Amino acid sequence: MFLRFFLIVLMALFAVRAIGRFMGGLAQGARPDGSRPRPGEAPVKMAKDPVCGTFVVPGKALSVTAGGATQWFCSEQCRAEFARRS
Repeated sequence: MFLRFFLIVLMALFAVRAIGRFMGGLAQGARPDGSRPRPGEAPVKMAKDPVCGTFVVPGKALSVTAGGATQWFCSEQCRAEFARRS
């Protein structure tokens, strides 16, 4: 009898958790950018690599400043290709 009660409570907890995660996923998907807010962390605007189109975090990516504008790159190869084209 106790084992049956314990299993029912355990299954109910799993069901509640699954429903909560499902609803959280729906809420995240409903945001325009699909992002998930993190406590204490400001959102970062991503930059697009002009060579391959990959989006990178500007503070962690390679960069070149040319003509007063800074370009951000995902790799040394893309930066070299950009320099070759310019």
